[in-house]
Amino acid sequence: MTTLFNRLSRRGLLAGVSILTAGGTAAAKEDRLDGVVILIDSNEPYVMGHAISYSANLSRHFADRGARLLIEIVANGKGIDVFRADKTPLVEPLATLRQSVPNLTYSTCASSKAIAEAKEQISIPLIPGASLVPFGIGRVVDLQLKGWAYIHA
Repeated sequence: MTTLFNRLSRRGLLAGVSILTAGGTAAAKEDRLDGVVILIDSNEPYVMGHAISYSANLSRHFADRGARLLIEIVANGKGIDVFRADKTPLVEPLATLRQSVPNLTYSTCASSKAIAEAKEQISIPLIPGASLVPFGIGRVVDLQLKGWAYIHA
């Protein structure tokens, strides 16, 4: 059986990417992937850009096969900058991506946001479409336990 990892690798989508499922391996049943969660925990623009690229490529890859893949980008730690309306360099690319990939969700760690707000003494605005989850890493684990693949951008 072909694994998800092998399928994505052949298409050149996994350069420098770690993929794990709830079982700790890259294996997934053929055509039985509910979704992919992409974690951003860095505020480096190239990392943020990778998450956008991965999302678009994965959506297109599965659409070409007649499948609809759920995708969630979770921002945690310094990665919350990707969804900060006052800091992200990617407002327009993120908006365009959400329009072209309707099965895409943006989640921001509420704990990381609260820590940044306390440190900076400001209220942090989020881009349209970004929602809060209590703990970013907890959201990643919850989705993995539901059978989602994990990609670390």
